[in-house]
Amino acid sequence: MCSTALCLQSSGTNDGKNMDAPLQDCTIEEQHGVVQYLWAEGVKPVKIHCRMLAQYGRSTMRQRKVYEWVEGFKSGQTRVTDEDCCSRPSTSRSRKASSLQEYIN
Repeated sequence: MCSTALCLQSSGTNDGKNMDAPLQDCTIEEQHGVVQYLWAEGVKPVKIHCRMLAQYGRSTMRQRKVYEWVEGFKSGQTRVTDEDCCSRPSTSRSRKASSLQEYIN
């Protein structure tokens, strides 16, 4: 069984405590901040992802991304925003619109 499936099974109990208010509405920057905070406390990336799954559910970033962000923080990164995101369209809709515009021209 994959680690994500194990996390989902164990996250329902949260050590015997019920989740009062899962944080399923969040920004990716908030999740990056959580990764940074938990990593600074010495929590391993796989456990960070498990804890985030318990709170964010399907909105949680992929486990691979958690590892990538931890590696960034280890190498001295302090920002929680994605610098690369500004150069790309933020939605697939804008990609479709630009493709359509190219097709028309």
